[in-house]
Amino acid sequence: MERDKLLTHTITQLLNQLGQTWHSTIPASAFMQITPLSYCEGEFQATAPIEPNINLHQTMFAGSIYTLMTLTGWGAVWLNQQLAGVTGDIVLADAHIRYLAPVTCNPVAKVQWPEVDLSPLQRGRRIKLKLEVQLYCGNGLCAVFEGLYVSAPKVALAVSTIKVI
Repeated sequence: MERDKLLTHTITQLLNQLGQTWHSTIPASAFMQITPLSYCEGEFQATAPIEPNINLHQTMFAGSIYTLMTLTGWGAVWLNQQLAGVTGDIVLADAHIRYLAPVTCNPVAKVQWPEVDLSPLQRGRRIKLKLEVQLYCGNGLCAVFEGLYVSAPKVALAVSTIKVI
């Protein structure tokens, strides 16, 4: 029971840190008000309100949908790296999206984490993984995003000292 409370607290802290990371490093995510919602049993969810992301048809702008889904996949990789105690620079290498229905209310993007071994990052090797992110408006599936994410080991930059005479 105590372990479950600790895990819940850790997840809550990581979700807050993820939201702060998005907003401080990707200005569009702050404007769009993208927010991590939850991470439970391998499913990560994120959302953004429709108001700042609305288009001329009073539905969610396609670029906002794409951004929300991209960051949901990226966030799943980041969260799982944190939980596994490994670090890597995460990029979206390839993606495809299908828009199935207009988004008329606040959407929820969902991604299920697959069984992936992240330990190659500790050995200086990159990892590649395909994720499918689904976007829902109410109970309706509105978009499906397939992304190939790559995480490369973080490289420490060597600092050299030059003596000037």
